[in-house]
Amino acid sequence: MPETLVAHLRLRQRVLVDAVAPQIDGGRHPVKRVLSDRVTVSCDLICDGHDLLAGELQLDAPSIGVSERMPLARQEDDRYAATFVASEVGVWAFAIEAWVDEVATWRLTTQKRLEAGQELDLALREGARLLGDIATRASGVARGDLEEAVRQLLSPSLSPSQRFAAASTLGVITAADIHADRSSATRSRVFRVAVDPALARFSAWYEMFPRSAGAPGSHGTLRDCIARLPYVAAMGFDVLYLPPIHPIGRAFRKGRDNATRADPGEPGSPWAIGAVEGGHLAVHPDLGTLDDLRALAVEARRHGIELALDIALQASQDHPYVTQHPAWFKHRADGSIQCAENPPKKYEDVVPFDFAGDDAEGLWRALIEIFHFWYEQGVHVFRVDNPHTKPLPFWERCLSEVKAAHPEAIFLAEAFTRPKLMYALAKCGFSQSYTYFAWRHSRAELTAYIKELTTPPVSEFFRPNFWPNTPDILTEDLQFGGRAAFIQRLLLAATLSSNYGIYGPPFELMEHAARPGTEEYASSEKYEVRTWDREQASSLRDVVALVNATRRAHPALQDNRVTLHDTDNDQLLAFSKRSGDGRSVVLVVINLDYHHAQTGHVALDLPALGVGADETFQVHDALTDERYRWRGPRAHVQIDPGVMPGSIFVVRRKVRSELDFDYFL
Repeated sequence: MPETLVAHLRLRQRVLVDAVAPQIDGGRHPVKRVLSDRVTVSCDLICDGHDLLAGELQLDAPSIGVSERMPLARQEDDRYAATFVASEVGVWAFAIEAWVDEVATWRLTTQKRLEAGQELDLALREGARLLGDIATRASGVARGDLEEAVRQLLSPSLSPSQRFAAASTLGVITAADIHADRSSATRSRVFRVAVDPALARFSAWYEMFPRSAGAPGSHGTLRDCIARLPYVAAMGFDVLYLPPIHPIGRAFRKGRDNATRADPGEPGSPWAIGAVEGGHLAVHPDLGTLDDLRALAVEARRHGIELALDIALQASQDHPYVTQHPAWFKHRADGSIQCAENPPKKYEDVVPFDFAGDDAEGLWRALIEIFHFWYEQGVHVFRVDNPHTKPLPFWERCLSEVKAAHPEAIFLAEAFTRPKLMYALAKCGFSQSYTYFAWRHSRAELTAYIKELTTPPVSEFFRPNFWPNTPDILTEDLQFGGRAAFIQRLLLAATLSSNYGIYGPPFELMEHAARPGTEEYASSEKYEVRTWDREQASSLRDVVALVNATRRAHPALQDNRVTLHDTDNDQLLAFSKRSGDGRSVVLVVINLDYHHAQTGHVALDLPALGVGADETFQVHDALTDERYRWRGPRAHVQIDPGVMPGSIFVVRRKVRSELDFDYFL
């Protein structure tokens, strides 16, 4: 199109499309939703004068060629909106187009003149001109309706009100809307919505080392993991996460408790990937074969569990890549390969990739292929180790390419790093992210953090996954807080966040011994094979199962819409969640003191609970099965950590039955 014509059209664009939502960074990154969400797109449409405006949401689904146009409805002032259902996993694209609605403006002003008894002949002829111009762009019935309206508008035998009525029929209005002149329409930039499987928003993860899944004294296998699936499923987990399952390097292999030298027979760290047996596309021979991995994925799915695999983009010095592709690694001045380090710490058993080296393109292609490969083996969920130490442009490309081929793939970022870098990774496409939850303990800390994570714009792109422990994290609370600490941190993780996970069996067995002066497990599974007595009487597995069953039974706990409720005791944290349809409401009260019972009053936000100011309602503690009747905005609670360090109160409102008696729903 000639530049002069483009400039002329821009001069005619009177409508400003502003404040489009939802969007992130002006559309630079997609917002996130899950399958079947209702997505409301809104914007401000602003124009000079008093003309009426029209606009539409132009929507492109992930399926090629599937497009839809939806009219925008005015909400209030200059705000307009339209809603669509995210009926397909993948990246949706949308734009707003808006224009001055000349015909609607004409109808409104003419109606006012008619009601005021003013002379209408000129106005009616102007309407005939408008509709006649539109008729030239229409065809069939629409064109016939428009041309008939023009004839009647110009008919001297009809009264002014009859002439106006002829141009105000539903057929004429519809035809005029469809074929309106949009040559001066303003079109926004394109925005995107990344729609993930429902598991991206609501999941419970269980981490387990395959090599410790076997019988006492033996090296566990992937087949042993299959035998453990009923145990994991009975606790209510829907993601089974395995650390790296690849061959482990022998050079500089770490020994027990992270010793710099391994004794003969010690297995080394699974994160030191690669040996003569293979690299990132191989299974450690002691764990089994690719067939075993595929069988585990199939059997896990039969139990309602997705298999997740840790992808660590690093290598041991024995990795085949080291000799096959030396340009993929950084070399020191003496020619040796640089090991991973975070001074003063050094990780001699691991060498990082050089993402900006001479063969960066070859490296990037090979690393992206790792995800494709394991997805095709049945692994659809990936936990990515230390993504913050790899370039953001790599993740943008990698996640985009993998999700384009496999829209169902879910990625969890293990990024314990600076908040803005964590958020940048989420914007690049990670479905979920680890958080600082493990180190948030007081009511002030937890309150501030949950506000940050559940408030836009962060909530539009960042999905937190709360973990009380990991193989790298054994906090002082868990070291010294006793049974109540484990249950309390479980309750906080599982109710504050719709995604959470535990590293087991150490969590449910309340393993709390740490290497002196650290937050790392003594006798860590990272460096040795462990034997776990999963049947011991003190296990928390029944508590974990109850919490997970409660999460599944109450949709309010399945997303991150959180309302905080004040208490008059700093040792009590209270918050509620409510499902989108308002039918499921829970109020959670947690005692942050592991050792003493705490009492206090909760200042209830009754509208958030869906309860009227003078309404009597029931709360049912899903953990203890106790029930209470409350009324008004103040509730007394007592939480004894020796019994249960928190309550998950299911809010039930009173309803009247057909038999004329009250009950709580």
